[in-house]
Amino acid sequence: MLPTQIEVRGGKVHNLKNINVDIPLHKFVAISGLSGSGKSSLAMGILYEEGSRRYLDALSTYMRRRIKQGSQANVESVKHIPSALALRQRPSVPNERATVGTMSETFNVLRLIFSRLGSPVCPNGHYLKPSLEIAKAMSKSGEEMGQLTCPVCGEKFYAPSAEEFAFNSDGACEECGGTGKVRQLDESKLIVDENLTIKDGAVASWSLPGRNFMPNVAEHAGVRIDVPFKDLTAKEKDFVLNGPEKKYKMDFLSGTGRVFHDFNALYENAHQAVIRSAQTSKSERAQKRIAEFFTYSTCPVCHGSRLKPKLLKQLVGGKNINEVANMQLGNLPAWRDEVLAKLPDDMQKMSKAVFNEMIENLQPLLDLGLDYLTMARSGNTLSTGELQRIQLARTLRTETTGVLYVLDEPSIGLHPANVDGLIKVLRKLVAQGNSLVVVDHNVDIIKAADQIIEIGPRSGELGGKILDQGTPDEIKQDKQSLIRPYLDSTAKLFARKVADKVNTEQITFEVDDYFNLKNVKAGIPINQITAVTGFSGAGKTSLILDSLVPAIKAQSKKEALPKQIKSFNSSINNVVSVDASPIGKSTRSTVATYTSIMDNLRKLFARQELAKKRHYTASWFSYNNKQGACPTCGGTGIMTLDIQFLPDMEQTCSTCHGDRFDKKIEDVKWNGMSIVDVLNLDVNEALPIFKKVPKIEQELKLLKEVGLDYLHLGESTPTLSGGEAQRLKLVTHLSHKQNDTLFVFDEPTIGLHPLDVKTLTEVMQKLIDQGATIITITHDMNLMVNADYLLDLGPRGGENGGQIVAQGRPGDLIKDPQSLTTKYLAEYWQQFE
Repeated sequence: MLPTQIEVRGGKVHNLKNINVDIPLHKFVAISGLSGSGKSSLAMGILYEEGSRRYLDALSTYMRRRIKQGSQANVESVKHIPSALALRQRPSVPNERATVGTMSETFNVLRLIFSRLGSPVCPNGHYLKPSLEIAKAMSKSGEEMGQLTCPVCGEKFYAPSAEEFAFNSDGACEECGGTGKVRQLDESKLIVDENLTIKDGAVASWSLPGRNFMPNVAEHAGVRIDVPFKDLTAKEKDFVLNGPEKKYKMDFLSGTGRVFHDFNALYENAHQAVIRSAQTSKSERAQKRIAEFFTYSTCPVCHGSRLKPKLLKQLVGGKNINEVANMQLGNLPAWRDEVLAKLPDDMQKMSKAVFNEMIENLQPLLDLGLDYLTMARSGNTLSTGELQRIQLARTLRTETTGVLYVLDEPSIGLHPANVDGLIKVLRKLVAQGNSLVVVDHNVDIIKAADQIIEIGPRSGELGGKILDQGTPDEIKQDKQSLIRPYLDSTAKLFARKVADKVNTEQITFEVDDYFNLKNVKAGIPINQITAVTGFSGAGKTSLILDSLVPAIKAQSKKEALPKQIKSFNSSINNVVSVDASPIGKSTRSTVATYTSIMDNLRKLFARQELAKKRHYTASWFSYNNKQGACPTCGGTGIMTLDIQFLPDMEQTCSTCHGDRFDKKIEDVKWNGMSIVDVLNLDVNEALPIFKKVPKIEQELKLLKEVGLDYLHLGESTPTLSGGEAQRLKLVTHLSHKQNDTLFVFDEPTIGLHPLDVKTLTEVMQKLIDQGATIITITHDMNLMVNADYLLDLGPRGGENGGQIVAQGRPGDLIKDPQSLTTKYLAEYWQQFE
């Protein structure tokens, strides 16, 4: 008999406690559990890593050396696992050349439609009607491809091919290179403040990497650098801004104190410093900083179409390719019908085949609620949820069978009305003969699964065990299950006392003509929690992140408000944006280093007698410094071995055994403990030990307050779950008053179990108690219920959004729901009454 389940034995990835679990094949399996409990360790760390690695093992050594491979999972055995594909929680952000059309491949078909079914125009301006002859000419190869003869003037000419309609290839506008935008250096950004001296940083572009010695060069050339920039002579100012590129022989003092005599310093004026930096800088961080010196505007030649203007003359159904690319995806089927109705009979068979290809590409996108997007929409402007759904749509279109699909939070960014469409798509994957494992916290998705695997009981070291496994009905009978109260509607929805009335003191602002927002007036109550809701593409990001947040920042810096802000009144000057993205990319970042705990520990150990005797300063008690780091691993605690065509292998450092420090540092003790012993403590263990060290005790208490008491002080922050990372970021803000601060949470419940949402809500209440004002952009019903005020945008997305369709206290709005969001909220609320 064929195997019916994947058998995992001895799973020890991250915090998994040597688990044994059987995952049914050809079923829809949901994995549930608290944030950081080990769900992704099982789904991604074992199932996906092993499924993809074993598939790659079948390839040649030559191919494997050119493909990035994951490391071998820490598991004793995995049997009967199919080849695996994964959709990760956080897809990488596409570059500026990617659009919805290129990412979903619908634009490829559109280029073919315009090449084969279009009305070309001859050099003398005569349009040719679409015909089978034109389609045949475009199908030929070699010199004859695309050659047409105008029936009016007899002129022979070449019609554009499908490749020429590509803005990332032959069809790119020559002015902007196919990006649709041109950038210009903003002169006003070069000088920070004319009241500053050059020595104190008046020239902003000279603070870019590698340009910090320019003030010295300017001084050597005769420019005064110790007087305010405004008081310089016209000649001096001109030299700073436009002076010639020239080498000056001078003595140069480096940052390390070393003096270079007769140093040949190349002078770059304020303009050149930006231009050269833009050309030579490779790092993403540097490019982001450089981008601040430029303004970006629509290309004056192609007007944002990205294509050569001559390509826009060719029409299909009376529209050029840019007009079609800017239509909402949901309107394309109707456009197809219009075009087919006008084409001659002998073209119908071919035309329907080409259009069917486009509709097959489109349908998964429409099923997933992305009908409001356009093919021309830039990929780097999409939300995480939109990017993930485009990936999922591409996966569906392949119609594979016998594959294991591992999906991490596919409900990100989905309005409750779109969840049904997602479930339909997930069931279709299984119906095609595939196996499906979904890590998600959306109760409707968990209810729809054939089987639920629950991991817990808590997070981190207190998680990693299989709590339950069974059908949704079986899990409802288990009194120990953490998800059960949300499946059988017995959970308590309120995690805080919601305000009895909306605060009349508000941030008020009006946005005029920005994307789909048209004269939108909004108010955000001070010192309360506001939930901003609505469909994807309804205008939530445009209203809050692109308009309100920049307006507050501009006001605090006394700069001009964003152009789209028509009116603005706010007593708040500080904004803190909080998301669930990982903290740090390096394993060197830990809970102790992210907070102030590590700095205080280093000072504490440096004060001990043995440390003083050996002349160990605080820097010696850091594994990031040469003096304190293990000489073998350099303070990482691990060694990475390059094994040619096999995946890189990581193993614990044989010298420090993962402790990161040079052994001599461990000789210094405080209360009988070395700094390594202290970093191995969790927060609960550390609290009584540091009772008499106020600075460290205060940080530990805050970590406990936000529910992170199980974390070890030396725990690597990049390995923390989204919910853990989010709460850790908030720790530093809980220690002081926040009366002048707005906290903006963008989709804060990504990766959070309903019980984690409850914990997050309690942390938000602590911020409110400190005087903060909170906005949360969300689709999560539990967060909406616990908000003091709800601002709902819609009624749908794209052109059909951009209006405030409901606003007020959630408890009042559900009494007479006027919008789709409030209707779903009312239904959800009633389930738990």
